[in-house]
Amino acid sequence: MPRAVLAVPSIAFFTLALAGPALVAALVDRTGRSAHRIVKAWGRCIVRACGVDVAVSGAENLTPGPVVFAANHGSALDIPILFGYLPADFRVIHKSSLSRIPLLGLYLRVAGHVAMDRGNPFRATRSLAEAAEHIRDGNSVAAFPEGTRSRDGSVQPFKRGSFVIAVKAGVPLVPVSIVGVKQVAPRGILTLRPGNVRLRIHPAIPTAGRSADDAETLAEDVRQVVARGCSEA
Repeated sequence: MPRAVLAVPSIAFFTLALAGPALVAALVDRTGRSAHRIVKAWGRCIVRACGVDVAVSGAENLTPGPVVFAANHGSALDIPILFGYLPADFRVIHKSSLSRIPLLGLYLRVAGHVAMDRGNPFRATRSLAEAAEHIRDGNSVAAFPEGTRSRDGSVQPFKRGSFVIAVKAGVPLVPVSIVGVKQVAPRGILTLRPGNVRLRIHPAIPTAGRSADDAETLAEDVRQVVARGCSEA
């Protein structure tokens, strides 16, 4: 709890201080790059305020051109970690409830991030089409295919939607393991303790020659890579 007492006000401060500039940047620079740089700074400020150090490995596995990043999801810290430390420009597929948060929701819409309403098949299909459009425009997309945060830190089954996007767009899938987040926030932000997290970027998995029928197989292949990355020391 002592760490949370310090971190929670800092999270609120950095979010309020940087949301406005990020929103303006997204409106002025429609490529989204300027806004992404501000959000990158936000992510790093949040992570550092939480007393967490992030080590990144596998950056050499990134290649030019758009990809679909697929990461495990164990904590609310995953989003600032991904924005702050993944060395790529991307749009994130996020749960639709974030769109209802004042200022944050407006920024997510303006900056082109994709809201996913898994409870509404029609809206979910439309969100997948929107993500595919971003890829066709040359932008990478990041997703948490588990769909919700893992309670125990194990990597849960991956839903197929993100993999259908990658196959239809003909872009590679890049597995990403966020390792150790449950040790620094075992039961959420209020249980924060200082520690180390590793962001492992794995070699890309090509989708050329695959069809949408292969999405479930790809989802499991990627899940296994992410899970192995989370279990390795």
